Parts: sequence; C-alpha cells; structure tokens
Amino acid sequence: MGEVLGDVLGLAAAVAISPLPIIAMILVLATPRGRLNGSLFAGGWILGLSALGAVTLALAGPGGASSGGHPATWVGGLKLALGVLLVLFGARLWHRRPADASEAQLPKWMATIDRLTPVKVFGLALALAALNAKNAPLTIAAAASIASAGLPVAEQIASLAIFVLIGSLGLLAPLGVFLVGGDRAKTTLGGWKDWAAQHNVAVMAVLFLVLGLKLLGDGIAILTS
Repeated sequence: MGEVLGDVLGLAAAVAISPLPIIAMILVLATPRGRLNGSLFAGGWILGLSALGAVTLALAGPGGASSGGHPATWVGGLKLALGVLLVLFGARLWHRRPADASEAQLPKWMATIDRLTPVKVFGLALALAALNAKNAPLTIAAAASIASAGLPVAEQIASLAIFVLIGSLGLLAPLGVFLVGGDRAKTTLGGWKDWAAQHNVAVMAVLFLVLGLKLLGDGIAILTS
C-alpha cells in the first residue's frame, strides 16, 4: 500500500491545487449562507472525487487491472492516453495565458454563485470535482494505479480515501479559515482569491504539462516492462 500511496499522493496534491474550485469556494463562503453553502460545497467536492474514483476502481477490478502483481497493459495505455490529454490541455492553456496577469478574467458562471441555492452549490462542487478537465483524468489515473497494485479491497478503499482527503485540502483550507478566522477571514480569503484569479491559467497550464508528462512516463514504463 505504501508504494501505491507514493504514486497517488502527487496526483492528489495536484487535484488540491485547483485555482478555480478554490475561488468558487471563497465566493460561496461570501454568500449570506456562507457556512451552510461552504459545507455543502466541500461535501459535493468530496463526493464527486469519491464517486469517480469508486467507479474507476469498480470497472478496473473486473477488467484485470493487476496481472501477476504488475499493472496490466491496458492500465499503461490508459495512463499514456491521459498523459497526452493533459499535455495537450497544458500547451493550449499556456498559449492562451494573458501576457499581463492583472488582465486575467474569471469564468462568467462565477458571477452567479451568490444566487445559487444550496442544492445547486452542492451540484456545482460535484461537477467541478468529477467533470473538471484536470481533476477527472488525475482521479481516474490515481484509481487505476490503486486498482493495478493488486491490493485487498479494504486497502484499495483506504488508498482512495487518502487520495480524496489530500485532493480536498485546497477547498478545506479556505473553509477552515472562514470557520475559525473571525473578522480576519474575509481579508485573508480575499487575498487568496485575487492571487488565484490572476495566476489561474499559468498554474493550470504548468500542472497540466508536468502531470501529463508524469503520466506519459508511467504509461510508457508499464507498456515497455
């Protein structure tokens, strides 16, 4: 299990460093029902990562993800494909990044967050976790790594739970600041939001490229072993 955790912790950390979801959480916390909406947003995010990871594990098990204690060939092909996808996304984002970080603009849907009902806040977090162009490939890759290690079911579940926990720290941090930070929380979170908004594209591009290359390397190693 230790070897698997070493493989997935990096992926989990990359999921945690998701500027747009972090900005969305900070905006949610600024709504009149910030405590409720923030908790729902965190819950939706955790459920989204857990559900996508669990589905991948459920499909990978019968698919023979582990062969003789080693990852099956199709796992290498999957990682290779996900790596190519992330590298392409990263290159596209880097090409489209604003020359001046102060000119960066947030997606238009963020302007509607203060009007979302609690149910929609939960659904938004669920979608950002499970359908996000960065998070989904990383979660699938992490679950495939867990499934291909030949671990008992209990250890697979524990490994996925650790991945989800680490991958949720980016959202849990602003929620914790909001709940315990008192009056200073607004200033602190406002600074985080401004930084994330300005550097979102560059951060995402670098993460896509670095993690895409990692998955490419993992896939090639499996296919050539």
